Amino acid sequence: MAAPLSDAVVVDVLRRVDRLLTPLATRLGRPPALPREERDRWWADEVSRIAAGVSAAPRFAGKLADLLPLQNTVGTAVQSLVVLGVAGEHGVEAPAERVSLLARVLLDRDLPADRVAPLLTRTKGAYLEGTLGPREERSGVSGAARTLWRAARLLNRIDDALDVRPKGRLAARALSNLPVVGVAGGYLAEREGLRRAAARTADLLGDTVTA
Repeated sequence: MAAPLSDAVVVDVLRRVDRLLTPLATRLGRPPALPREERDRWWADEVSRIAAGVSAAPRFAGKLADLLPLQNTVGTAVQSLVVLGVAGEHGVEAPAERVSLLARVLLDRDLPADRVAPLLTRTKGAYLEGTLGPREERSGVSGAARTLWRAARLLNRIDDALDVRPKGRLAARALSNLPVVGVAGGYLAEREGLRRAAARTADLLGDTVTA
């Protein structure tokens, strides 16, 4: 059995995910005129429709996707984007608070911001930028996909902790185990998981989004 992941390892990965995806969430944005009560729902629904297709794509391989780290890491990367989008709606600007939210929503790990803050300082050799390639500041769908892929590669480092991330209903998850048609089941499961991630984030921040 693998040793439990330390807070330092979790924070190191999530802070990098935050640095990658928070600018993407800002660029995506939602319609500026949208009423406040509908803003969280926009992230839960509109972004979910776009992002669930990306996170469900590995399901084309059916059950084989579960034998690889791809499904969990890609799915968690997309959920991270939704969590950070909702956090932005609530004015969460401190990196420690955003990392704390990611840990609580996606890993079900109680990491308060005051415990995260001292661990945000980059540790020499903790993770080489070269292993991920140069940072990219591209717009559009292709740029977003590349950014999500980079985040997924980061999350692979803590893949064992990702099984507790928000998931869809059991029926859709069962369908996702089948080859080819698993795409449809994967899409439904991932979209529901994304909506639950948005709802959990808003709930932790004091509001409620219906999943």
